[in-house]
Amino acid sequence: MPGCFKKTLFALAALISFVSFILIVVAMGTPKWMTGKILCKTGADLVNATDPELVKFIGEIYYGLFRGGKIRQCGLGGRHSKFTIFPHMVKKLNTGLHVMIIMFLCVAILFSLVSFGFCILNAIKVPYRAIKGPAGVCLWNFLAGGFIVLAVSSFMAAVKLHHLTERIANFRENVFQFVILEEWFEDCFWLCVASATAHAVNLLLIAISGINFPKIKTKTEEANVTAEDIMY
Repeated sequence: MPGCFKKTLFALAALISFVSFILIVVAMGTPKWMTGKILCKTGADLVNATDPELVKFIGEIYYGLFRGGKIRQCGLGGRHSKFTIFPHMVKKLNTGLHVMIIMFLCVAILFSLVSFGFCILNAIKVPYRAIKGPAGVCLWNFLAGGFIVLAVSSFMAAVKLHHLTERIANFRENVFQFVILEEWFEDCFWLCVASATAHAVNLLLIAISGINFPKIKTKTEEANVTAEDIMY
């Protein structure tokens, strides 16, 4: 049986793995990875809008991995619309990269659950096989965190290098052209970053569990034997 200290560490690691699983699921299902301000360039050019008038042509956009929405401002008031990435919009994006992001997160979810199970196993007993022990827990946490980092990096590449926000903003816009004024990563993106950090914390906890701390020994009092004691 593992000691009380190791039980506590593995139980904490199991909790962190489960929290990581929840964070990824929530992030994937929420349509707010990116938020930005979009300018209706066509409308602004038609009326030669100056700085004070540009406010009437600045809308908003937000999106996640599967859906999103935007507010179009082309001088006639805001028009709200919602959209889905699949199945139509993904053809206009970098399909391979977008699908890879989703696949990376799905694999990370799987490894997070495996890590959770292995942490529970190590909190209950000492496994006979090394792959089921701390080495295995480190492996699953490393893989889970690694796939999350790949997903986050791929999404950043899609936004910065492949102009993902601009492509989504101009999807099926035959008359008006939109340009991106500002864009920033939203809470769901940072949830994935937090999830990757959680697995790094788990690796630290497992490393600490392998340290053999010196045991504190109490000195036994030496018996003072005298000649009178021997007589009795």
